[in-house]
Amino acid sequence: MIDLVQLEAAGEIVRAPALAVRLPAAPRRYYYHGWQSWSPAIWTDTELRLPTPHPKRLHPMQFDPAHIFEPHPHGSGLAAVEMEDGGVVLLGALGMDAHVELAGNEVRGTYEGTTGEWFVDRGDERSVFAHYARELGKRLGKKSSNSAPRVWCSWYSLFTAIDEPRLARVFDGLENLPFDVLQVDDGWQQSVGDWEANAKFSSGMQTLAQRIKATGRRAGLWLAPLIAVKSSRLFRQHRDWFLRDARGRLVSAGFNWGEQLYALDTTHPLVIQWLKGLMQKTRAWGYDYLKLDFLYAGALPGQRHTATAREMAYRESLETMREVLGEDAFLLACGAPILPSLGVCDALRIGPDTAPQWESQRDAVLLHNPAIPGTRNAIRTTLNRMWLKPLVHIDPDVVYFRSVDCDLTPQQKYLLQSLALVCDFRATSDLPQWLGESERDSLREFLTARPRIEQTGARSFKLDGRELDYSSVMELTTTPDRWTAIKGATFGWLANHTWTLRIDHELGKRSLRRRMKDAF
Repeated sequence: MIDLVQLEAAGEIVRAPALAVRLPAAPRRYYYHGWQSWSPAIWTDTELRLPTPHPKRLHPMQFDPAHIFEPHPHGSGLAAVEMEDGGVVLLGALGMDAHVELAGNEVRGTYEGTTGEWFVDRGDERSVFAHYARELGKRLGKKSSNSAPRVWCSWYSLFTAIDEPRLARVFDGLENLPFDVLQVDDGWQQSVGDWEANAKFSSGMQTLAQRIKATGRRAGLWLAPLIAVKSSRLFRQHRDWFLRDARGRLVSAGFNWGEQLYALDTTHPLVIQWLKGLMQKTRAWGYDYLKLDFLYAGALPGQRHTATAREMAYRESLETMREVLGEDAFLLACGAPILPSLGVCDALRIGPDTAPQWESQRDAVLLHNPAIPGTRNAIRTTLNRMWLKPLVHIDPDVVYFRSVDCDLTPQQKYLLQSLALVCDFRATSDLPQWLGESERDSLREFLTARPRIEQTGARSFKLDGRELDYSSVMELTTTPDRWTAIKGATFGWLANHTWTLRIDHELGKRSLRRRMKDAF
């Protein structure tokens, strides 16, 4: 145990399987650091007991399922507390497979089945996180020399309704807008797990990459290489490749696309060879910007073919894919465990997906789930992970300029666009035919801007002298009253059923077909 009064000003590094830091008094706020990209990172009042988010069936793809039901404030890899005097104490792992919690006047950290180094520091928030990032960089690595490109991505406008004619129309409509990458997202594959072109891309993925490169941009592609849906050929033919628990049951990787998801065991020799082949095929098609998604599956708890700590198993699989892709490829990790991804990927999504809506009562109040896509959720978690910027290109997700199919106010769009400039990662999915002349001009200005950025506080900045304050975005929606809590529990129970999730999926598909009919 370390007593806080014994700490030197410059911080301390201790090697131990577990460590506790004794505080002189109970802290007033706690920094919860979620496990992966979409897991929230939030400062909360230590007296506030957050309800368990719903639906539980989605927990494996939003939170660390090994720790979500812990009663104490806790987090993945690191924790920080704010004392009454405003000073911050940080306890952070300098390795992988570590968990932390706050219990009374102690911040405790434990490595799962191993030992490792801990970093302990106190001071103001920005300095302790900067010191921690520096120590992490020494051990896990820092961002590559690859610069972050300007990206157009198909997901947040077309979603899975992509095909060759629609993308060709979009590519033509983008004309001379200064994008570096045109990235094809979900919807091109036969199935999640079966990574071949479906019938909508009859010319093949190599032809599509050539079409993109003919515009003078790099070709980008979305893959979710560590998961498969239950109906996929990969799952049906190779069930022995998938992660199982101690009782031999398949481990859930969540629920999406109207189906159950399962996680590949990345320590299985045949899985390793399959992943290598998939990356080789993707590069041979001509794609050198890869968005690898749902990567948390590689680190889910389970019994592996080779006994390996779960986050290390994930990192080794990411290193394998990185090596095959080559250093000239740009690798964006999404839905990815944070610390194990550092030093391997070029860029890292550090928050939930944005959305053309700010926040919904269903998600924020009834489900009480800050990991669900939404612009406020994305901004909040991204800002609370800005300390990662020296280590990796940080992706705050896409911004919006369009008025079509978008409920964000001008101020909300401005906050999101400005955050992307602060992060220095610029992407959008806006369709050119959805943009008016002024919106198109604003997009061009965004893509070419090189503002002078000054951080003036933990959540405030100046962009070319313009004040930018995110304080009002940071708090979670207040704890609901009793009646709202009852409604939320009922709604959460319904949302947890597969039939409810399938209905929601079908309704989403119908809505998308209607929107695409109007758009094209």
